[in-house]
Amino acid sequence: MLSFVVLESSAHAPASGVGQGTLRHAHLLGADDVPLPAEIRFEDGVVRCEKRGQESAAIALQFVVDAVPGSNAPGVGAVTLQTCLLPEREKPYLLSLELARHRIMMILNKLEDWAMFDLPGSDPGIVLFEKARQAFTGAVVEAGSPGTGPGGYSAEADRLSRLSLAYAMEAGELLTLTSARVQFSKRMSGELAAAAARIAAPANALTDHEAAESRNALLGNVGVILPSPPQIGAVVSPEQFTPALQKAVSACCDFITMPMSWVEMEPTEGRYVFSKTDRWIEWAVRTAKLPIVGGPIVDFRRGCVPEWLYIWEHDYETLRELVYEHVKNLVTRYRRTVGTWTVVSGLHVSSNFTLSLEQVMDLTRLAVMVVRKLQPSAKVQVQIDQPWGEYFALASTRAMPPIMYAEMMGQAGINPDLIALRVEMGQPEPGRSTRDLMAFSALLDRFAGLEKPLSIAALSAPSTPPDAADLGLHGEQDPGYLRSPWSPESQAAWMTRMLAVAAAKPYVHSIAWHQFYDGGRASDDRGDGLMNAQLAPKPALWRLAEVRQAIRNKQSPANLPDTVSTGGTL
Repeated sequence: MLSFVVLESSAHAPASGVGQGTLRHAHLLGADDVPLPAEIRFEDGVVRCEKRGQESAAIALQFVVDAVPGSNAPGVGAVTLQTCLLPEREKPYLLSLELARHRIMMILNKLEDWAMFDLPGSDPGIVLFEKARQAFTGAVVEAGSPGTGPGGYSAEADRLSRLSLAYAMEAGELLTLTSARVQFSKRMSGELAAAAARIAAPANALTDHEAAESRNALLGNVGVILPSPPQIGAVVSPEQFTPALQKAVSACCDFITMPMSWVEMEPTEGRYVFSKTDRWIEWAVRTAKLPIVGGPIVDFRRGCVPEWLYIWEHDYETLRELVYEHVKNLVTRYRRTVGTWTVVSGLHVSSNFTLSLEQVMDLTRLAVMVVRKLQPSAKVQVQIDQPWGEYFALASTRAMPPIMYAEMMGQAGINPDLIALRVEMGQPEPGRSTRDLMAFSALLDRFAGLEKPLSIAALSAPSTPPDAADLGLHGEQDPGYLRSPWSPESQAAWMTRMLAVAAAKPYVHSIAWHQFYDGGRASDDRGDGLMNAQLAPKPALWRLAEVRQAIRNKQSPANLPDTVSTGGTL
């Protein structure tokens, strides 16, 4: 059995995320961070994990990271962290020590991936990292000495482990932003594209091994390199259509995403409702001159499919025909105005409609094929929901890990133009727990290994804390937070950091905020809009406009001031 001791002092017990019989977002990970089914429980100060096999595994769960001593800044927050892969043993591991071990390892790996080992020792991130390593060394020594606490660990071992984790998390945040600034400068100057072209030139006569080494030395692990800067946009629900809203969209967006959920487009079988979508698309094309991303066309999440479709849930042949007709109808109507189509979203999660692996791949292939046939000039993207894949540890065996789904598309010859990621945090829902900046950057780098351009088709965080009623009896669904509890100000700060990291990645084609205003859809009203339901701007709206302008000026969004300017007009 895999087990972990949690030492709870009075300083950590109230909000550690682990304690008082509560585990938040706990799941096991196997090789390549693929989630593993397991039973996880917390009792008598020990997290016990019972999995089906004997393979090494890591645990991921929410943990509150303390503030660095001597700093006025808050800690990183309540975020989902993980350990390294660990073998089973009788003696339990010390959770705080293993979380610190993984974060130190992760920083070393990312410094290599980002080709950043030449940073001076005086760099603030490196200074904190060295403090993390020193505290970790002390924690390992102390953990090896007999203790009187649970599992034979002393309170001092836990204190040093938490100190190491705090330093390492702060170091990771700083180093991730440093990497974002460096990569963004290289991307905007064309240095990355030029270096990639030189390495790929036949005249260089490099062997595959030499080319790989040269690429890593010059570029780091960056995947596809796009020549153009990233585009900034937002998902605009068609429910409201006012001059003020149109003005705000024009000021913030290089493109708009027009959602086309099945339940809204065809609420009654055979009867489509196009009027609200038509007016927005006509305005975007004729007045604002903004490109349009349409979809997702097929999204089987609860609240996205009409009630009448459930009749055919277990009749796959009929369901397939209905999907074919639905995709054909939408693409036929909007093929002269929509330039990019999100054809499917989240089929791999299998959270509502239960589909086999073969059926998931068949529907993905079908949707891509229909768009290719009806609109050969359009770009096609397939959207991956819950990209960290926690659902796979809890869901039915019919689900598949997100990275496996993406890889299988390539193996099956489906070949979309872009892989789209749906990255939503801060919601009391499965798969929406809060992650830190380095974890987000590492996620993007991992999908970059598919050698496809990425679009972040839905990026979001709320502007208000979740309702207590949504958190569960013991707060099991508490999504956590980054730096400070969710508020309009923390939403804007979160947006700034995440956009800075994503915009610096040379393989990221575009980034869209998930929802332009609150209450656009009754089934998706989660307070993560840039404007409230009365269309009053939040700080995030002004910040999105500032990020867009910074990118146009070839300046990294990471250099924007912490305070958002809300004066003047958009």
